[in-house]
Amino acid sequence: MLISIEHLNKTYLMGSEKIEALKDICLQIDRGEYVALMGPSGSGKSTLMNLMGCLDSPTRGKYWLDGVEVSTMSDSELAEVRNKRIGFVFQTFNLLPRLTALENVALPLVYAGLPKEERLKRARATLEAVGLGDRMLHKPNELSGGQRQRVAIARALVNNPAIILADEPTGNLDSKTSHEIMLLFEQIHRAGNTIVLVTHEADIAQCAHRIVRLRDGMIESDQPNEHVVVHSC
Repeated sequence: MLISIEHLNKTYLMGSEKIEALKDICLQIDRGEYVALMGPSGSGKSTLMNLMGCLDSPTRGKYWLDGVEVSTMSDSELAEVRNKRIGFVFQTFNLLPRLTALENVALPLVYAGLPKEERLKRARATLEAVGLGDRMLHKPNELSGGQRQRVAIARALVNNPAIILADEPTGNLDSKTSHEIMLLFEQIHRAGNTIVLVTHEADIAQCAHRIVRLRDGMIESDQPNEHVVVHSC
């Protein structure tokens, strides 16, 4: 079991009002799964992804990642888990504008303490794997939206993480580019990676092999996707 979540709750204080973003979430994800978290705005899917990504801590409940309980870790311990165990892909790419594609992808390896030669070697190989071998020295403003998202995906992969968390990864892309990015995620999954994808778009969720639907901070349904869309997602 790669992810085990038991009775997870997250409450925010907004002035004197308590907002229950997540209510008693129980969820298990095995290594090698491809899961979509679906739900309307305010359903709790992004809050759940932030907790799974060790960007936040639960108010109550337990969370184990790869056999290690992370729900009680300090901020510095969570930062180490994020860098070593989790690859993030965001809707807004989150690339550093002054760095080349190669430098952006190599950045997580700087924090991991790898020597420069090894960082660049791994970053080059990962960029080639996502089809950007000819764009390594381009900066983000010299790349299309789809190319920028490929750089972001390469950055998520370069540390060989236990899990890839993708938050609305096609939200800023046109339909043709979205199709290409979802095919890339399918290739990454086939290579053995575990992927959790957050989306509110049904057609994007159909690319996953399991769909977990959230509503009002609770899991509404959790079912295998027997009609996985690969060639037309």
